[in-house]
Amino acid sequence: MTIVFLDAGTLGNDIDLSAFHALGEFKTFDTTRTDERIAHIADAQIVLSNKVVIDQEVMDACPNIKLICVTATGTNNVDLEYAKVKGIEVKNVAGYSTASVAQTTVMLVLDLIGKSAYYNDFVKNGGWVKAASFTHIEKPFWEIKGKRWGIIDLGTIGKEVAKIATAFGAEVAYYSTSGANNDAVYERLSLETMLKTCDIITIHAPLNPQTKNIIDANALATIKEGSILVNVGRGGIVDEAALAKIIDEKELYVGLDVLEIEPMKAHHPLLHVKHQERLMLTPHIAWASMEARKKLMDLVVQNIQTFLNR
Repeated sequence: MTIVFLDAGTLGNDIDLSAFHALGEFKTFDTTRTDERIAHIADAQIVLSNKVVIDQEVMDACPNIKLICVTATGTNNVDLEYAKVKGIEVKNVAGYSTASVAQTTVMLVLDLIGKSAYYNDFVKNGGWVKAASFTHIEKPFWEIKGKRWGIIDLGTIGKEVAKIATAFGAEVAYYSTSGANNDAVYERLSLETMLKTCDIITIHAPLNPQTKNIIDANALATIKEGSILVNVGRGGIVDEAALAKIIDEKELYVGLDVLEIEPMKAHHPLLHVKHQERLMLTPHIAWASMEARKKLMDLVVQNIQTFLNR
């Protein structure tokens, strides 16, 4: 079998891919442009892709493809219906990044509630050296204990975050974007009630017609003053232009790991927010701890082995 990984660079250069060589002739490309897809997998029977789109054009031009392994949970980069028509099996990987995403969620909340960026800069810029006192409490910070923590979508990751938030002493509630999720452990709220009453709101939802821009200008205006909003779900759930505007109009602290268009575009409105101390941005890393990426590759290898052993 010829196995081709179209965008291995998205996994980083510190992940061991040697296990794939035992499964067949293994070729990797750091990235693959749209116009390079067919050339890169012309002879491949097994294709690995994180974000590269594999559509009808590619499947028709590459008749040897038998298996497509998406190195992620979402499969929106593959035309699943046409893959069925062509008899191509498609496998994804679920659950590999739960701990990593939950940890990043809490990291962003802690950074924002504890004002760690300000105090780190104060010390490293020489402020503490010049200080008259042993301490410097210029920016008030708060504890998670006793705060009301709202979770948008209580799926696997949302439940992991809920456990951690509870351990910190927060009161956890949730909003179900599908309306189908009911959990006896935590209080279920309407979105409006959550926005009005929660001190911390974290988003763990998929992007779909129900969640697209669910946090729009009206929702942002509803969030109570001084609250923290963190999105580690999908870009497009939060209206980014409205968010950039309101951060400068009210005291709202925001952590984002995802944007609607990635990589981030030049001159993005969030780069021009005046109150940058209210904004924490990370480049879609929540899924990518060393442990998560290793587990991801192990599970992709298992998917290929299962396919080959039939």
